[in-house]
Amino acid sequence: MRPGWYDDAMSDAYRIVPTTEDRIEGFHAVLDAVARERRYLALLEAPPLEETRTFIRKLLQTGAQHLALDEAGHVVGWCDVARWQRPGFTHVGSLGMGLAAHARGLGLGRRLAEASIGAVRERGVERIELEVFASNTAGCALYERLGFVTEGVKRRARFLDGRYDDIVLMALMS
Repeated sequence: MRPGWYDDAMSDAYRIVPTTEDRIEGFHAVLDAVARERRYLALLEAPPLEETRTFIRKLLQTGAQHLALDEAGHVVGWCDVARWQRPGFTHVGSLGMGLAAHARGLGLGRRLAEASIGAVRERGVERIELEVFASNTAGCALYERLGFVTEGVKRRARFLDGRYDDIVLMALMS
């Protein structure tokens, strides 16, 4: 991967950058903000900062890709693809992502996902899996545009705030 290839097409306001030690606190803040929306993530709040730090460090040590969406020095989104470590499954990665509310609907999520997917494919990941709440119709549509296909649905998998939600299982193969 050539340095900076993933932000070539970005506007001046946003850049896609590798998540580094100095961006972990910003990632933690946007993770917490998205989690507290109670719509897009299984988490309802971010784990403690040190736990998040350990998570990011471990991801990066195991050949995962973790990118941040930067807006004027602030992390406003992320996308990661964590490579499975079990023998027989190292060709598989799991995608997770999120964007601050004001950064949605601008095409940034697609660029962020494409950058992460491209980077892990260069590292030998052939299958990328994800789970998305069925109520997240924009997310489902984005993943379909990226080439993900639905492989199954966990019916009534989440019950939160008096409502059930299905989880859609999707995968992208190279």
